[in-house]
Amino acid sequence: MNKLDPIKKWEIIGMFWIIIIGSLLHFTYEWSGNSKFVALFSPVNESVWEHLKLGYFSLLFFIPIEYKFLKTKTNSFFVGKFLGILSMEITILLIHYSYHFVFNKSSLIVDISSFIIGAILCQLISIKVLKTSINKKANILGLIGFISFGFILSFFTFFPPKLPLFMDNNTKKYGIY
Repeated sequence: MNKLDPIKKWEIIGMFWIIIIGSLLHFTYEWSGNSKFVALFSPVNESVWEHLKLGYFSLLFFIPIEYKFLKTKTNSFFVGKFLGILSMEITILLIHYSYHFVFNKSSLIVDISSFIIGAILCQLISIKVLKTSINKKANILGLIGFISFGFILSFFTFFPPKLPLFMDNNTKKYGIY
């Protein structure tokens, strides 16, 4: 019997982790009594931007677990995680805005589906990249890119630009309020 490749195994586990933990993160800000600390990694409103945190931070919380098992199996771990999360976030945005453009409305089913599709794509891209050998500098750049993206996600919770991406369509407000 063939044993599952450890990279594939951990990326499949990660896919389910992202979907489950990301779904729970949707509620943690409210559950925390609107804690500003929790606002760093959980959506504070129903804007598209805030919901991008669901994928990023669920993946971030999985990385220390996964890295422990894969650090000797790949030298492109952080590039894989960075490219994976970027593909997830772009997928979510493309699906959301395409649906909104065509039907001029939002759909909870479409938004949930885009999150799941994004999580699957994130992990599939991670598999491909983790199986590619790269130099150490490129992997460090992947780590810097990944961390920077998380910082930007949290920063715009507290200092959101007045753009539609950052507006809660229910309240017409931006960021944490």
